Amino acid sequence: MKLILSTSNLMTGGGSTVIRQPITAKSNVELINALRSNFQTSQQLSTSTDRAPTSEPTPKAQQYLSWTREENDTLYIPAIDFSQRGLAEERCQYDITVKLFYLPGIPASRRCAHTREAIDLVLKELHVDSIDLLIVSFPGILFDAEDDSEDEVSSNSGSEEPDDFDSIIRTWRTLEGLQERGLISQLGVAEFGSERLARFLPYTKIKPSVDQINLKDCCVVPKSLILYAKQENIQLLTHNDCMDILPIGTTRELLGPGEKGAGILASAPKAEDGIQGDVEPQWVVKYTAVVKDRGVVENKGYFALADVGSSWRLWLYYE
Repeated sequence: MKLILSTSNLMTGGGSTVIRQPITAKSNVELINALRSNFQTSQQLSTSTDRAPTSEPTPKAQQYLSWTREENDTLYIPAIDFSQRGLAEERCQYDITVKLFYLPGIPASRRCAHTREAIDLVLKELHVDSIDLLIVSFPGILFDAEDDSEDEVSSNSGSEEPDDFDSIIRTWRTLEGLQERGLISQLGVAEFGSERLARFLPYTKIKPSVDQINLKDCCVVPKSLILYAKQENIQLLTHNDCMDILPIGTTRELLGPGEKGAGILASAPKAEDGIQGDVEPQWVVKYTAVVKDRGVVENKGYFALADVGSSWRLWLYYE
């Protein structure tokens, strides 16, 4: 069974939904706070409006059903109606950018399915047929702004295959296919220095239009990367996103019992107060829709996917 978790659009809903933080704050702070806030809001609304005073109380093991919706073996948490969403103006008025984080420890062989699933959710949420830019972030890649070198961090979390150069190329083939089908206008990468770009580009049919890098402590972009990007017509952008944007422990806390949890996961083995199984986050996707002529972000959000146990798949959705 799938579980799709959601929050409201970050750019709407007043102070309780729009969570501001310093420019130096990492993006997972925004993600976690917004998910938790929307879960709590939905639970409170359900408690105050969903039942008449004479209604029988919901059994503890089914309390989350009062603010969720199940359809075709999928549980939406909280209940959402995609037909009521979308952009306020015509599609041509927007620049839509999406960043997809492939998380550490997840086999690269799953990325073809993950990529299409993530893009489909964004298209459905915004009521559009395509996005303008997709940036992909591969796990284990660090950008060193001081010497323009790239180091790969090994993962010991059980990945079936390493996140090596071959897996990156295989993943890129999937992205090229989506662009050829018209779902994506431009592709981008994250944390690629000049050496990795020079190695990567000869294997691509469609080269990246953007390279997004994390500059620690506001470091200057290396001259070698600036020159190479200019030569290849690649735009350089910066970000402050986390490499591990949704850790396992954080996901378990969000969905588990307790004061900060949503009460979706069981409190103990064999307990009947929630879903049984271990949580393993798979990917996170962030998207923004900007009104071109005003430069205003109208819609911003996240989706995320995790596995629960051996037979459950958990969708985390953050709009």
